[in-house]
Amino acid sequence: MKYLFLWCICVVCLLHPAFAQHEHHKGMKMDTARSPEKMGPMQMPMNHAFSLNLPMNRNGSGTSWLPDASPMYGYMFHSRKWMYMVHGNLFLRYTYQDIGRKGVRGGDKFDAPNWFMLMAQRKVGRRGLFHYEVMLSFDRLTEGGAGYPLLFQSGESWKGQPLVDRQHPHDLFSGLSVGYTYALSKNTDIYASFGYPGEPALGSVAFMHRPSAMNNPDAPISHHWNDGTHITFGVATLGVRLHDFKLEGSVFTGREPDENRYNFDRMRFDSWSGRLSYNPSRNWALQVSHGHIKSPELLHPGEDVNRTTASAVFSQPLQHNNHLNITGLWGLNKNKDHTGENALLLEGALNVKRVAVYTRYEWVQKSTEELDLPGTDNLFGVHAVTGGISYDLLRAMHTRLAIGVQGSVYFNEKALHSLYGKNPLAGEVYLRLYPDLMKP
Repeated sequence: MKYLFLWCICVVCLLHPAFAQHEHHKGMKMDTARSPEKMGPMQMPMNHAFSLNLPMNRNGSGTSWLPDASPMYGYMFHSRKWMYMVHGNLFLRYTYQDIGRKGVRGGDKFDAPNWFMLMAQRKVGRRGLFHYEVMLSFDRLTEGGAGYPLLFQSGESWKGQPLVDRQHPHDLFSGLSVGYTYALSKNTDIYASFGYPGEPALGSVAFMHRPSAMNNPDAPISHHWNDGTHITFGVATLGVRLHDFKLEGSVFTGREPDENRYNFDRMRFDSWSGRLSYNPSRNWALQVSHGHIKSPELLHPGEDVNRTTASAVFSQPLQHNNHLNITGLWGLNKNKDHTGENALLLEGALNVKRVAVYTRYEWVQKSTEELDLPGTDNLFGVHAVTGGISYDLLRAMHTRLAIGVQGSVYFNEKALHSLYGKNPLAGEVYLRLYPDLMKP
């Protein structure tokens, strides 16, 4: 019954009458100082999801922050009292991991990684703000149960076996959350949010929502060192903002999603996290966070993880709606009686007219357990370097279609050469369908 109830909520949200009578905002003003009640319907701004006094560009994933200068891709609609935004990303691609078959753990596949999100909000009185989100992914249909090939990736399981060298598919309902914010003053907000599923206050903005990563079809191989909790079945967060600082804490379910990507997993609320965020200017977003994750892996129920992260996101608008976006982050997973495992990531994207050039560097310490290897618990350092370029073939109805190509090289330790070969290569070509850039 609870699954049917949540399905009904989602359908009602998506079929809200506003979508039958919507008008797209053109030339929308982002000034949030004016009261929406005093503005005409075509002038109503959309502010941050958790603040009436912050710009919508600061929206990250969950309750996380991006820089105010971040670009936003999406469609905006409105009814008399509600404001809506729709986001999404769809790749049609062919990926080939371990070109030349240097090792035995590569693979190739035609697939279509994807996600789609609806955000909606409305004012409640003069100081209140109500917000909800629905995020869907059809990965289970396009990627199968075992996901897509990705060398040195690890995390979650399929048919009772750990997923290694593959990126797991995301759940159909990747997010169903509600939030309420009350503005104590222009510079102070308090807020609460609940998600089933949702995202706790842990880690940076999830990779699929970072402007520096949106052109790349692949999840980082450090995903479970930073933002692996972005789909959590049961999470409650409380937070307070003071000027450009934000302190928040979450209680949530530590267990990662199970192999059934269509159901709603049991809520446990057995884990916790805290995050401090600071945006020193419109170009920067900084955060540090720590959390205790109870029994995240189904195949290792007795192992808890203490995760610590830090990240910096930089966004610089350029002339003629071009922009530069860079993210740097560090994550540490520490299990009891095990050596801590570190991960570093640096990625960037430069968008100039129809062309996007992007890159990603990662260094991750993968354990014997993570790589599903026999023997004692050892750590193996893996370096991954990716570069890509995409070109917008056409723009129509506020939507873009791009063609792209990217390649990766992995630098692995000698002990792994028998499985992966020395410095294996990967490549892919794709078509990408995504919303147009929203312009102030």
